[in-house]
Amino acid sequence: MLRRCIVAEWMKLRRSHVWMILMILPVISVMVGTANFYMNQGVLKKEWYSLWSQVGLFYGEFFLPILIAILSAYVCRLEHLNKNWNMIMTSPVSAAGIFLAKWIVVGVMLAFVQIFFFILYFLGGKLAGLTSSLPEELTGWFFRGWIAALTISTVQLALSMRIRSFALPVGIGLCSVFLDLGMYVANLGMFFPHSLLAIGMGVLSQTGLTSGENVLFIIMNLLYSVAVSTGAIHGMTKSDAVA
Repeated sequence: MLRRCIVAEWMKLRRSHVWMILMILPVISVMVGTANFYMNQGVLKKEWYSLWSQVGLFYGEFFLPILIAILSAYVCRLEHLNKNWNMIMTSPVSAAGIFLAKWIVVGVMLAFVQIFFFILYFLGGKLAGLTSSLPEELTGWFFRGWIAALTISTVQLALSMRIRSFALPVGIGLCSVFLDLGMYVANLGMFFPHSLLAIGMGVLSQTGLTSGENVLFIIMNLLYSVAVSTGAIHGMTKSDAVA
């Protein structure tokens, strides 16, 4: 049944314009970050690390969280039209199946975005004239970033399933970006999902995480993902969707 739900979600996205957004936002991030790096190489002397500090800041702190919010709202958009939630919730499909199918589809698209961003980062560095080896931490940054993105997507999906407006969940996601910065500065980043993205991708500090920090990072992502998804699924089974 879950497989059928996933197939249905892909069918809804097959001819949508959301794929353009998946490509445009990473491109903008890398273009702006690479241009800033290229014009300030007199100060930014750590080559790939300095380039990451520029492209990663725009991507991980601003564009990726907004992209997650847009994707989460988009996969719930059709259900909010013409009272489709009522029809879906009366169909022989579990609430868990509906939520997990949307979460998996968003997760796959985010994996595509991460890979695409890696390619753009590499090309940007080569165009800027970098010849040294790529950072050893790069794989960890991308993987942890994807894990944190999955966590944020559970929050955004829970909001988008309950809120009929497309713009409001995206606006909440945008506000969370600024709260993320405050939590990071206050050294409380490990306890806020959007800050987990910044920490995991090393966008504000390119130093690697210690073993203890990695464990705490995984634990906090699991706690958020399980708690939010469980609450969202329970809410779907106990109350009517706002259709």
